[in-house]
Amino acid sequence: MVLEGIAYWASVKSPNTTFEPTYTVNLVISSEDAERLRSEGIKVVDKEEGPTVVIKRKVNGPNGMIRRAPKLIDRQREEVDYQVGNGSKVKVQYKPWESTRNGTVYRGLDFQAMQVLELVTYSGDGDEFDVEDEEELEEL
Repeated sequence: MVLEGIAYWASVKSPNTTFEPTYTVNLVISSEDAERLRSEGIKVVDKEEGPTVVIKRKVNGPNGMIRRAPKLIDRQREEVDYQVGNGSKVKVQYKPWESTRNGTVYRGLDFQAMQVLELVTYSGDGDEFDVEDEEELEEL
C-alpha cells in the first residue's frame, strides 16, 4: 500500500537512534487518507502541518533478527542514497501490521520503501555556513 505526502524527520537509509534504532518518517497526509487510516485503527495526529502518521520499521526484530533499511528511490525508480529533508514530497510504501499483547490490540505501518517526488535538500551538520576569509573576520 502507498501513501503520498510531505515527509518530516525522515530516517530512511540510516536509522534514528534516539531511542531504539528505527527507520522512520513522519508523513503529512491528506484528510481523506487520515480518515481512512483512523477507521483502520491507525494513530493519526493533527499537527500544524496537517494530519500526520508515523511510519516506521524497528531495526532489531525477534530472536536477534536485523531488519533491512527501507528502499529509497527517485522518480525514475532508481535507488538513491541521500538524506531526505523536511518538506520533501514523497510516496511511502507500507505494510499494515497488527499484534495482540495482554489482550490489547496494537496496529501500525511497517516502513517498506520511499519514492522521492520533490526533494528538499537536507541541511544539517554545519553545511549552511559559508567559508569565511580572515579579512572578513577582521572587519567584525
